Amino acid sequence: MARVKTATLPIIPLAKDTVLLPGIILRIPVASSRPDVPALLSTIYSRAATKSPSQRLDNVSIGCVPLNSPLLGPTGQRLISKDDKSPNPSQRLDINAASATKEDLFGYGCAAKISGVEGRGTGEFALLVEGVARIRIDRYTQERPFFEAEVTYEYDDAISPEDVAVQGLFAHLKQLSRELLTLLRLSSLLPRSSGSSGLSPILARRLELFIAKKSIQDAGVLADFMSNLVEASFEEKLEVLAAVDIKERLERAIALLQRQVGDIKNNVSFTSITSTTFPANIDVDQISRQERMRKEKSGLPMSPFGVGAGRPQGDDEQEPNEMDELKKKIEAAKMPPEAAKVADREIKRLQKMSPAQAEYQVTRNYLENLAEIPWSVTTEDNLGVETLSRARKQLDEDHYGLEKVKKRLLEYLAVLKLKQSINDEVAAEVAKAEEEKALEKVEVLKGKRMIDKSPILLLVGPPGVGKTSLAKSVATALGRKFHRISLGGVRDEAEIRGHRRTYVAAMPGLIVNGLKKVGVSNPVFLLDEIDKVGTSNFHGDPSAAMLEVLDPEQNHTFTDHYVNIPIDLSKVLFIATANSLDTIPPPLLDRMETIGLSGYTTLEKRHIAQQHLIPKQIRTNGLGAGQVEFNQEVISKIIEAYTRESGVRNLEREIGSVCRAKAVEFAEAKDAGHVEKYKPQLTVDDIEEILGIEKFDEEIAEKTSRPGIVTGLVAYSSGGNGSILFIEVADMPGSGSVQLTGKLGDVLKESVEVALTWVKAHAYELGLTHDPSENIMKNRSIHVHCPSGAIPKDGPSAGMAHTIALISLFSGKAVPPTMAMTGEISLRGRVTAVGGIKEKLIGALRAGVKTVLLPAQNRKDVKDLPQEVKDGLEIIHVRHIWEAMRCVWPDTHWPGEENFAGIESHL
Repeated sequence: MARVKTATLPIIPLAKDTVLLPGIILRIPVASSRPDVPALLSTIYSRAATKSPSQRLDNVSIGCVPLNSPLLGPTGQRLISKDDKSPNPSQRLDINAASATKEDLFGYGCAAKISGVEGRGTGEFALLVEGVARIRIDRYTQERPFFEAEVTYEYDDAISPEDVAVQGLFAHLKQLSRELLTLLRLSSLLPRSSGSSGLSPILARRLELFIAKKSIQDAGVLADFMSNLVEASFEEKLEVLAAVDIKERLERAIALLQRQVGDIKNNVSFTSITSTTFPANIDVDQISRQERMRKEKSGLPMSPFGVGAGRPQGDDEQEPNEMDELKKKIEAAKMPPEAAKVADREIKRLQKMSPAQAEYQVTRNYLENLAEIPWSVTTEDNLGVETLSRARKQLDEDHYGLEKVKKRLLEYLAVLKLKQSINDEVAAEVAKAEEEKALEKVEVLKGKRMIDKSPILLLVGPPGVGKTSLAKSVATALGRKFHRISLGGVRDEAEIRGHRRTYVAAMPGLIVNGLKKVGVSNPVFLLDEIDKVGTSNFHGDPSAAMLEVLDPEQNHTFTDHYVNIPIDLSKVLFIATANSLDTIPPPLLDRMETIGLSGYTTLEKRHIAQQHLIPKQIRTNGLGAGQVEFNQEVISKIIEAYTRESGVRNLEREIGSVCRAKAVEFAEAKDAGHVEKYKPQLTVDDIEEILGIEKFDEEIAEKTSRPGIVTGLVAYSSGGNGSILFIEVADMPGSGSVQLTGKLGDVLKESVEVALTWVKAHAYELGLTHDPSENIMKNRSIHVHCPSGAIPKDGPSAGMAHTIALISLFSGKAVPPTMAMTGEISLRGRVTAVGGIKEKLIGALRAGVKTVLLPAQNRKDVKDLPQEVKDGLEIIHVRHIWEAMRCVWPDTHWPGEENFAGIESHL
C-alpha cells in the first residue's frame, strides 16, 4: 500500500479533457468566466502572508482535479466497455470547469505547486502549475467561492528488489520508451512533403537521458511521464491518474505505448504527439520561441517536442484521416435522405479540393455544422402514469396562480401522452403485420400514426409576472432540454435565418445554433421579448423571418440560409413572451396561441411572498429558519406601501432589504453575546424604520357621503394594481359649460359627454325639470374632477360612475360611500362591459368598499376571482342605468321609472 498523508487543499477544476499527472507542468488559462480561480489565489496569498510574510506562492500546494467522464466512475472504474462509446445517461455531458459542482469532479487529482502566473493585459491570465503527487478526494468542505476538500496524498511505495513482476514491467516500459523516441527521431529525417513530424536531435537526446536516468524506484514517475507523452483519450489518462498501484500504472502506460508504436509503424507518415502539457524535467527554453508564439495565437496546444511536433507541415497525408473522421461524424448524425445527399456531394467536392483553396475551409465548416445539427436525436418525454400529477405539482410549486396558463400546458402534456400511447399501439400492430408479411396492412397502419406538432404559445403580460420561469418549469416537467433565445433588439433577418455560405464569416441563425447547443431536436425554446424584434429595414425584416419558424404548418421544413436544407422544427415546443401585443405584426401574432398573464394582485403577491420570496431571501442573506418572521400585516404593508408593480421583482428587493437589516441586527447580537435579546418577529413599525417613508398612498373609501361624489374603479392605478378613483362633480351658475380636470384622457372625456347627454335627455323622467323641453344646463355650468391630478387617467370604464355622479348632483341625493361602480354607458343608457375586473375588485376590497356595481356582461369574469374577494364584496350586475339607479337609491321613486319596464324587456 502506498504511503499516505491527509490535508485540506484548495481545488481548481481543470478544463474539459485535461488531466494533470505528477511531474508534469500544465498551463491553465483562466478566463473571466472563472471567478473561483482569483478567489482561490487571493485566499492562498492571504494565508501565506499570515503564516510567514517571506513565504513564496510556489511553496503553497493546490489540488488540480479533472472533470468526470461519462464513461468512467468517479474513482476510475469503467462503467461502459471501451468498444461502447455511448455515455452514461446518469451523468451530465455539458459540464465545464466554470459551472462544475462537486458531483461533476473526478475522485482523484494531483497536488501541484504554482510555478508562475502569466498575464495577457486583457483581464485574462494563466497559471503554470507543476504536479507533485497524486491525491484522493475524501470530502469537499467548501464549494463556493472556490472548492476546498480534505484529500489523501497517495505516494508511491518503495519497490522491493525481489518484486520480479514490477521489474519486468519497468524494463518493458523503458524499452518501449526508447523505441518510440527512435521512431520519432527517424521521422525528423523524412522530407516535409511526406507529412511526417519528429523530434529535434537536441530534445531527443535529452529525453533519452531523462529515461535512462530513471531507476526502478522511479517506475511510477516514468509511467506518468510516458502516459502524458503519448496520444491517449481523456478516459485513459483518468485511468492512469486513478492507478495508485504502481503495477497497474505500469501496465496502463505500456498498453498506451504499444498502441502508439504500432500506429507509427503501420502508417507511412509518423503520427505527431501533441499535448496541452510539457514535462517539468525538460528544458523548455530549447523549444522554438517562434513556434510557441504561433501556436498560442492560433489556439493550438503547446508541445514539448519543438517545431516539428505540432501539426504536420504537409496536409496531403493527414487529409485522408481527417476526411474519414468527418465522414464518421456525418454518418453518426443520421441525417434525413435530402441532407445526407447534400453532405455526400459536399464531401466529394472537398476531396477534390486543395487545402490551400479558400473554399476548402468554408466547405469543411459547413459539413461540420451539418454533422452537429441534431437531425434525429430526441429526448424521451416523461410521459408515464404520473406525468400529469407530477407536472401539475411542478407548476404549482414554481408559480402561484396563473391557472389559465397551467391548464393549457397540462392540456398539451395530456395530448402528447395520448398520442404516444396511440403510436405505441400502432407500432406493435406494424411489427405484427411485418412478421405476417402483410405489406398493404403495414402501409395502412403507418398512416394511423399521430404526428406530433407542438403548439406555439405566446405568454403576454407585464414584466416580472413569471413568463420566463414558466417556460423553464414546462421544460422541467417534460424532462426536455431548455434553451432561451433573446430576441430583444434583433434587427437583422440573418440573425434568425443565418447568412448565405458565400459571405465571409457566414454562420447559422439563432434557431439552428440553439438546436446545436441543446443537441436534441425536441427541446423547449423560449423566444424572449418577441414584441421587441425589429421591423423592416435595409437588413431585411426579422419579424417576417419568424413567420416560418412559428408556423405549425410550415416549420417542419424550416430552411436556414446557411444550412440550405429543410430542418424539422415541428417537435420543438416554442414558448414566446411579450409585454404587449401592439408591436407584434398581425401575421406573426396569428401564428401563435396567445395566453394573457395579468399583473399579480395583492392577494397573489402575498402568497408568492410567503411561499417563494421570503424563504429565498432568508437563505440568500445568511439567515436561518426562525431568525426572521414576517406576518400577514407586515407583508401587506410592504406590498401596498412600498411597491407598485405588475410582477414581484421590486417586492423581492424590498423583502431582501428587510432581511439584510435583520441580518445586521442578528450578527451584532451574536457578536455581543446577547442572542436571546434578538427578536425575529417583524412589526409594521420595523418596516417603516427599515424601508423609510411610505412610497405610495392607498386610496381609502370615504366615511361620509355628499351629492356629486361617486367612487369609481381603476384596473391599473400603477404597476398592475387595481384601486378606487373618486369622481367629483360640482355645479355653479353659468351658461352650460363643462370643465374637466384631473389629467383625463380622451376616452374619459367622452364618457363625461355621453353621461351628460343622457342626463339632459332624461332630465324630465328623472324629476330634475318640470318641463320636458327645459334644458337643465341652461343656467348652470359643471366641473368634473378626478383627484390625484398629476396621474394620467384614461379608459372606457367610468361612464356609469359619471352618470350616477351627475344624477346625484342634480337631484341632491348622496351615493353610499362604500359603494363603487365600473362600466361604460351608451347614449341609450345601456351599461356595457369593461376589462380588468379582477384587479378592480381586489383594489375595491383593499380600499374598504362593500358593494360593487358591474355590467351584466362581466358576469363571467367574476368566476375567476379569489374566494376572499367573493366573500368580502357584494357584487351586483346591472344592464341599464335605470337598474343601476334602483340599486344605488332603492327607496327612491323616479317619475319615469315605469318606462324602464319596456326597456328591460329588450335587454
